[in-house]
Amino acid sequence: MLVSALSRAIADRVMLMDITLGRKGLLGYLKALGGSNVVKVIPSNGSASGSQATDKRLKVICGANTSTITDSDWIGDKTPMTLCEVRVSPSNTVTPNVGASELAEALNRVLPFTSKDDNRPVLACVNFEAKDGKLTLVSSDGFRLAVVSLDYADGEGQTLINRDSLKGVGNALRKAKRVRVSFEAGGETIGGMSLIIDTELVRYKWQGVNGDYPDYQKLIPTEFNTFASFDTVEAIKAVNSLKALSDNPKDYPIDLTIGNGKIVMANPDNKGQAELVADTNGQGKVRIDGSYLASVLKACGGMVELKLTNAYSPMLFSQNGYQVVVMPMLTNEANEQAKKDREAKQAEPVAEPAEPVADKPKTAKRSRAKEPVKTV
Repeated sequence: MLVSALSRAIADRVMLMDITLGRKGLLGYLKALGGSNVVKVIPSNGSASGSQATDKRLKVICGANTSTITDSDWIGDKTPMTLCEVRVSPSNTVTPNVGASELAEALNRVLPFTSKDDNRPVLACVNFEAKDGKLTLVSSDGFRLAVVSLDYADGEGQTLINRDSLKGVGNALRKAKRVRVSFEAGGETIGGMSLIIDTELVRYKWQGVNGDYPDYQKLIPTEFNTFASFDTVEAIKAVNSLKALSDNPKDYPIDLTIGNGKIVMANPDNKGQAELVADTNGQGKVRIDGSYLASVLKACGGMVELKLTNAYSPMLFSQNGYQVVVMPMLTNEANEQAKKDREAKQAEPVAEPAEPVADKPKTAKRSRAKEPVKTV
């Protein structure tokens, strides 16, 4: 059980009975022990005199093997400062408040859409928010916004956790039998909160990043003119075929034309196109970054619904409560339509202005619209 717990932990440092050890070194040592499948670990102050007598130590007994390990063993100057607490019990003492597989899937669905820009520390985080019986996870890189909610009737809390701290946690949680999520006040930042995820073997605890997350709810569009429901597996195949035709596989726009029971995906230079069978309502056309489209389709999986307002406004992908907002790439046609819509709106009688979803997009042949989420 101890080896299993250490294998699930993703931190480089592990706390075991109040001493901190290098996780990989401890795991390798336990695997090397022979003679029994039972390990006895007890505190030990040792028999040395002077300063050594006060060192934190653990005595490890396994079959005919007896050894002493000391605080900071297997930790070097370059060992990352990631820490978790490991505890082993013959019974599952954790009272779950979320599903392990559901939380694992939620984490894996939001992490791809966090920002990798070091100058945007808030958007480099996942926003965890417990409120009104829901635990909501939110991420955004400025051009995409991902939101997923889980049932959670265990109080309220909110904190920002850096994306690098959460790498691998989703896959580790898939092996857990019980999971409990909680928030703890205080810590290194004034007024900050820590996020705690307890499993039957491992406790994960992260100190929240100081900062205010943007009001993401205002950035999710609610009015649409075009709808399409389609299979992501077939859509990913179509995207890959168009990517192979592109001169630049890292930057390849794709035009989506929706209507008449199908979605037509095409390269803007007319090198190729692919048709998908879809359940559609209304007609519309939009240009999207191919890599963005591929990542959204992969995160959604199964059948996904695409909702579109026009060629220059944010589009919404949704699947079983999971939502991803994506900004389109602007074209000359989209710019002209935006201009006409603005002029038509200005000609209307004066009314209370609605809050915009995003700033006015730049006019460029292949530029993306301004970001739907701003750093603070």
